[in-house]
Amino acid sequence: MTELVSFFLVSLSAVFLIVDPIGCVPIFLAMTANDPPAKVRRMALRACVAGAGILIFFALFGGVIFRIFGLTLGAFRVAGGLLLLMTARDMLNARPATTRTSPTETLEGAQKEDVAIVPMAIPLLAGPGAIATVMVLMSKGTSVIGGTTVVVCILITFVASYFLLRGATLVQQVLRQSGVAILERVMGLILAAIAVQFIAEGGRALLFPGA
Repeated sequence: MTELVSFFLVSLSAVFLIVDPIGCVPIFLAMTANDPPAKVRRMALRACVAGAGILIFFALFGGVIFRIFGLTLGAFRVAGGLLLLMTARDMLNARPATTRTSPTETLEGAQKEDVAIVPMAIPLLAGPGAIATVMVLMSKGTSVIGGTTVVVCILITFVASYFLLRGATLVQQVLRQSGVAILERVMGLILAAIAVQFIAEGGRALLFPGA
């Protein structure tokens, strides 16, 4: 039971931190600055539903990718850990993660009529780092309970993301830029530790496959 609780807490932390809805708040506000509140709420809902669907899909069927490309779990854990480490570095510097979107993509998103699916759902909420994270977590939770735990963590993350994006203006007013930056740095430090754990586990699996 203790092991399951520990896995749940690690999984929830990893998914929430890599999705980083708090860091998406300023971007979402910039992209929806000229939209009416009702439309903003609809876009927030659609972005979160789509993002959750993408991550759940890769969590459930990501193992097929391993088999198709002949990838080992150890290699994917190292790759996922490196992606997380790059994201954590950007969070520690309180800047948008370069592994999720570029300034050009953000500018294009601000000019779009509807930003719910692109770029909000993908790549901002469900980017490469988030996809790699849920696939690695699913491989760690080999039992049905472990897999269900990962899916539940994804759902919890995106429910929280919806309310954060829906109330983005209030969140920005309460936290202000400095508050968001402080939270980003704290979250980045935790994410860096999770990334190192992924890399260590993957490296051990690659070096000592029979261990």
